[in-house]
Amino acid sequence: MVISTSINDQRQNTDDVSQEMQLLTRNLVLNLTKHATKLAPVVSVTPNRNYCFKPTQRLLWFPAFPLENTVNKFVNTTKPLLTDQEFAETQKASEAFVKGCGRELQGLLERAADNSSNWLAERWLKTAYLQYRDPVVVYSSPGMTFPHKIFCSDEEFTEYTAKVIFGMLKYKQSIDENKVPVVKMGDNELDNSQFYRVFGTCRIPRQGEDDLKFCPKSKHVVVICRNHFYKLPVYSKEGKILHPEVIRCQLLSIWNGEKAAGCPIGILTSDHRDKWAKSYGLLKAIGNNKCSLEVIQSSMFTVSLDDSVPVDHPETANEVVSEQLIHGGGSKQNSGNRWFDKTIQVIVNRNGVNGFCYEHSPAEGQPIALMDDFVVDTLNKEDSFYDGSATDNYDGYEKINIETNPVVKKMVEMSGKNIDELAQNLHLKVLHYKGFGKEFLKAQKLSPDSFCQMAMQYAFYKHYKTPAAQYESAHLRIYHQGRTETIRSCSNESVAFAKAMVEKSDDATRVKLLREAVQGHQKYAKMAMQGQGVDRHLLGLKLMALENNLEVPAFFKSPGFVKSSQFRMSTSQVASVNHAFMCYGPLVDNGYGCCYNPRKNDMFFAISSWKSNSETDSDKFHDSLKSALDDMKEVLSKAGEKPKAKL
Repeated sequence: MVISTSINDQRQNTDDVSQEMQLLTRNLVLNLTKHATKLAPVVSVTPNRNYCFKPTQRLLWFPAFPLENTVNKFVNTTKPLLTDQEFAETQKASEAFVKGCGRELQGLLERAADNSSNWLAERWLKTAYLQYRDPVVVYSSPGMTFPHKIFCSDEEFTEYTAKVIFGMLKYKQSIDENKVPVVKMGDNELDNSQFYRVFGTCRIPRQGEDDLKFCPKSKHVVVICRNHFYKLPVYSKEGKILHPEVIRCQLLSIWNGEKAAGCPIGILTSDHRDKWAKSYGLLKAIGNNKCSLEVIQSSMFTVSLDDSVPVDHPETANEVVSEQLIHGGGSKQNSGNRWFDKTIQVIVNRNGVNGFCYEHSPAEGQPIALMDDFVVDTLNKEDSFYDGSATDNYDGYEKINIETNPVVKKMVEMSGKNIDELAQNLHLKVLHYKGFGKEFLKAQKLSPDSFCQMAMQYAFYKHYKTPAAQYESAHLRIYHQGRTETIRSCSNESVAFAKAMVEKSDDATRVKLLREAVQGHQKYAKMAMQGQGVDRHLLGLKLMALENNLEVPAFFKSPGFVKSSQFRMSTSQVASVNHAFMCYGPLVDNGYGCCYNPRKNDMFFAISSWKSNSETDSDKFHDSLKSALDDMKEVLSKAGEKPKAKL
């Protein structure tokens, strides 16, 4: 979940904590000192890993929390998902784990924690991303929308894109000049290093495990137009950002240049990582391609100038933009007009669809969401905003030539078939709910994030008559190099609430159970943001077994572990004041992805599922979620309760 603000905003909001959550967290965060008393300065490191401009920031080390506490919390999270027999088996396996091999693994983890400011950081990067072999497209990389535009001419199209590029460069300038506010949770600073890793970063395909390339001092972007690649320097020789008019003229020249589409080399980046690694090795060995590929990889970001795709009806516009940002629509549309390995891809379609696609491995969503709001805010600035930008003494764009041969072309063809199958299988549906937003929920003294989580729990239960293991991301930025922990949103309280709604209990009971479910979610979210969830700790213990050639304990095959880790609902809040939302694919075959943006008086939910799975249907879940939100509003309104307790 992400709270998005302007980069110059001094309100000190955290990226995963709404204001009411901050008030709750402020007191509990003091408990961290019992387990995490070390402080680690953020140090300057090699370009091969974490790049950061703030060597003076001091942050908590990430500890290995007590084993028994974690396992007890884990057992409690499994109960609503299990039969009585399965729960008994899980309890037995958990007790044996704590008393037996779990202790040895905990000792190994504690030693790892003593020798590193964050024992999880590198392991998470490798396990969750670089060693993950499915395509980054859909499976990993989200899309983030800008508000839809209408371009009446090519000039308007390129002018808008130029201003987006300029806004991106100003955002990077703010980062480079250390103007990203250092936010605190309680008395502790939150790690800002992710902000410094999104520009100039590219994932490099390798067999078995990818690599990351960091080029933070890059001075160019790569424009992709009709599958052709162009290097576009965006600074003058004196180091000033180019004026948008200078950028616009070059973009228009590129757009009006080669009309015939080139070989869609970029489509190779959409494939299975090992297949792409093989293609990459062959591609790099041809002619001067090694240098050409390095130009793409070392760019600050890419800019895709996309040919128009049809928007048949205004009601389907949100689905069209989701498809274009996540996968490009397939080989017959714009999937070849991409380089999916780049951390940031700016995408602007001639039909007005525009936004980001971002490769997830270097950072979480907050830098991207902040960038989205920052750039949109700059688009309507007065001309004085561009004062001081360069209008002369700059290098113009040049084409990046990438040679092919029959073998590479065959691989492009195969990758095209794979992305077509993937794009066709993904079922996207966006709910723009206009019944209420954060203002109504705040008046009810309910956390908007926790309320949305309970709405999705209820919607799933209403449709399937069974609860879903539900994943929500919580940031761990209170720790040096912290990434995320899992908020397990399915609880005994959430199931009790969902059952009461389905069984139409009296209004007072339903409101009472809703509040208890919201409070239960908030309690777990607070623990997760302190690193005291269960999923990362348990992952660490499993990795200790694997790294030390020990047998993976039977605990990890228990019904509770298996079922509670099968997240049929993969969710995240990515907040923006704009008409915008983030979208991504489902985490499991029979599940849903659901990213949401609760705004002042409305909400967006971007829902995804697989068409090939008979258990899921994004259209039906869309209707179930809308109905759930209507039901919850009706119950709250009828109850007319004015609670005294503050959250």
